[in-house]
Amino acid sequence: MFTKQLSNSGHTRRFVVRDAGAAGWEVREERDSQIVRRVCYEDWHRVERAVSLFERQALLLEEQGWVEN
Repeated sequence: MFTKQLSNSGHTRRFVVRDAGAAGWEVREERDSQIVRRVCYEDWHRVERAVSLFERQALLLEEQGWVEN
């Protein structure tokens, strides 16, 4: 549903939102393959806010030289 992966100097950041079936939607942020945030939301509005936040974070990283994979 939403995946954005960026890299810079051998480091990776990944933002993922995926359908989790009956649990709702899984929202996950990874840094260098380590999960730093993982939550499941049933409320679509929370998912929309999470995607918006991920898009802003990715934009800031790209402004700092990170590139999308």
